[in-house]
Amino acid sequence: MEYRKNDIVTLEIVDCGTDGEGIGKADGFTVFVKDAVIGDTVTAKIMKAKKNYGYGRLIEILKPSPYRVDPICPSARQCGGCQLQAVSYEEQKAFKEKKLRGHLERIGGFKELPMEPLIGMDEPYHYRNKAQFPVGRNKEGRIVTGFYAGRTHAIIENRDCALGIPQNKEVLDRVIAHMEKYNIAPYDEMTGKGLVRHIFVRYGFFTGELMVCLIINGQDLPHQKEMVEKLGEIPGMTSISLNINKKRNNVILGDKVKTIWGKEYITDKIGDISYEISPLSFFQVNPHQTWKLYSKALEYADLHGEETVWDLYCGIGTISLFLAQKAKFVRGVEIVSAAIEDARRNARLNKIDNVEFFVGKAEEVLPREYEKNGVYADVIVVDPPRKGCDEMLLKTILKMQPKRVVYVSCDSATLARDLRFLCDNGYELKKVCGVDQFPQTVHVETIVLIQKKNS
Repeated sequence: MEYRKNDIVTLEIVDCGTDGEGIGKADGFTVFVKDAVIGDTVTAKIMKAKKNYGYGRLIEILKPSPYRVDPICPSARQCGGCQLQAVSYEEQKAFKEKKLRGHLERIGGFKELPMEPLIGMDEPYHYRNKAQFPVGRNKEGRIVTGFYAGRTHAIIENRDCALGIPQNKEVLDRVIAHMEKYNIAPYDEMTGKGLVRHIFVRYGFFTGELMVCLIINGQDLPHQKEMVEKLGEIPGMTSISLNINKKRNNVILGDKVKTIWGKEYITDKIGDISYEISPLSFFQVNPHQTWKLYSKALEYADLHGEETVWDLYCGIGTISLFLAQKAKFVRGVEIVSAAIEDARRNARLNKIDNVEFFVGKAEEVLPREYEKNGVYADVIVVDPPRKGCDEMLLKTILKMQPKRVVYVSCDSATLARDLRFLCDNGYELKKVCGVDQFPQTVHVETIVLIQKKNS
């Protein structure tokens, strides 16, 4: 049977897509339905139809899945932040493990996968140490803040995100009250007018230190002193700053930060390592799970104090400093110069001197240091962006012939591609472990150990 746009279909949801959407079939026609859960029986309206598949909007749940739960956030379905809040946490973990396994088998061509159980969270809510809230007006003209609806710039009002810290609401309430009291306009993307663009909050889970940074379309905030006084009453407040961003684009942070109260940074820890974090610093958003992830990386690296390690795409040196506790020497590479400045400062903060950091593209720095300066590696750790490793970098790893490569990935599809390349050229897959850094979302972090054959 041929299905067309606006047709109503009844579906049993039998699978879950990589973005968390439910998948059902009607007479052989596959329909992807956002907000449907494996095990649901639903009616859906077809919004877009291709020859053999289409995309539907959930109309009614005729029979709920045994895996379906009530989201704790009333905005879960509208907001673009969580895709899996209606799914039990045990089933979320099973979905992520299946997604990871599927990519490694289909894209990487791996059969006998040495997979360890996915590492989940005991409390899969309120784990984010960072949040960026856009500010705007609703249809009635009232100032609102929250999160963008999926694939739009329409703000879904929410001051108490289930993934964020409880202090977020107190910060947002005080900033919005200040804007209303002194008639300070939020930024309007359509006109480029208005002052306050985003409210950015960071929190140190292990120190209790709190940072607030307002991203503004100007140089100063009216009645700044009064707002600082109000925010300073919140327990743990350590840093209040303004970030200047006058550009008409979708980039949240500008380059210039002005500290208007307290320190320029907050401090937090992962394991025994302390990190100073500024508004512009990259830092993992789930420190509890990051400790588990890095501990697994350290286990896979199997360091005994005599190894030279390269940490590629090292950011502010979070993994580098973790590895330096057990390695003879660690070299980190990162393209963002400000991140390398943070890495060097954090090394001094922790009195770690067996590290060296390079600014540049990993695919350029590693070949240069290997071919011109003869540096080598016993172990290489890579933690690339979603697009995975550059091919030149992979070829240089093969030339250097480290005993072990530990690959930390935020995208299991590009991970599978890169592992296939390395395992076709002298390496073998030894261990795979998923780590749930982002409960209630479809994202899964993966850590993999590959080893030189016959090593």
